[in-house]
Amino acid sequence: MTNVVPGVRPVCPHFSSGPCAKRPGWSLQALTDAVLGRSHRSKIGKAKLKRAIDLTRQILEVPADYRIGIVPASDTGAVEMALWSLLGARPVTMLAWESFGEGWVSDVLKELKLDATVIKAPYGALPDLSKVDFATDVVFTWNGTTSGVRVPNGDWIAGNRQGLTICDATSACFAQALDFPKLDVVTLSWQKVLGGEAAHGMIILSPRAVERIETHKPAWPLPKIFRLTKGGKINEAIFDGDTINTPSMLCVEDYLDTLLWAKGVGGLPALIARCDANAKAIDDWAARTPWIANLADDPAIRSNTSVCLRVVDRAVTSLPLDAQAAFAKALAAALEREGVAYDIAYYRDAPPGLRIWCGATVETSDVEALTLWLDWAFAKTKDALPKAA
Repeated sequence: MTNVVPGVRPVCPHFSSGPCAKRPGWSLQALTDAVLGRSHRSKIGKAKLKRAIDLTRQILEVPADYRIGIVPASDTGAVEMALWSLLGARPVTMLAWESFGEGWVSDVLKELKLDATVIKAPYGALPDLSKVDFATDVVFTWNGTTSGVRVPNGDWIAGNRQGLTICDATSACFAQALDFPKLDVVTLSWQKVLGGEAAHGMIILSPRAVERIETHKPAWPLPKIFRLTKGGKINEAIFDGDTINTPSMLCVEDYLDTLLWAKGVGGLPALIARCDANAKAIDDWAARTPWIANLADDPAIRSNTSVCLRVVDRAVTSLPLDAQAAFAKALAAALEREGVAYDIAYYRDAPPGLRIWCGATVETSDVEALTLWLDWAFAKTKDALPKAA
């Protein structure tokens, strides 16, 4: 802990957990081939959208018999599309250990009004996965963006399951090895690990999910943007780039640019390695720094993208909770004023602390430089605390 201003700064101060940092070397010049002023249903427009789908399959290593579609409203839209289109055919189990998982629980209970089994865990932990009944449909997040906790793998998911698994993987895709044979629905957005633009989501469907869509009629009306069928069959056009609503072709071009960057650096293994290196830089620093700790005590379930931290210094933890929250916000604000880290305060529903994005578009050297500034900001913010009488 030191009040000395560090001599090195992150080259890129963007550590937000969404929208996330653009790829290294990105500029608007990379988007000059965007199809602007043309219909997304034109031959060239549809070709761009299909290219985005094909590259997503290639880099994420999605099985050939899984369908991939571009959908509106980011990852949220993709998850809601899955919930409204697929649930209700059998009982459902909801897993939640952070705010987005809690949101899906609320939607299923209060909006779809299903009598779901809910298994929860507090921030920093996973629920008991051995309690999951795979005769039911199961809804969960692979990586809890607001808690920094992820499932370690797909081994806990039954291979002979009767129900479907619906997985919100938006901050895990391109950063962690997803076990696709164990997943029937995977959702993501462009704005996370690859640093794409917001408002566009993707839904990935297994053959089992497609069968459910074609044989199950939900008990509730489906808005147009959720409808995946045409004439009682899956609407194959959606999965060839014929989107339900109009996408931004500028955002599509940006996504294509970052997919090509991902392919160029070595594909999924390289992207995972970049995330792992970034998270390790934080973990190594936290291990030698007495005032900070990972929100997740178990290293096996720690995220390598949305790394969530808690302040454990006694002078801070002895404060009331609202004062601890104010301290964390003041620490983050000090870094923002210096222009070395933006948007790293904890998520509003999470325990007070910091949340540092370590996705693939972040450089490890920038994370290492940031840790020096974190020590500086902590010392500065602690010095501002009222002194005990």
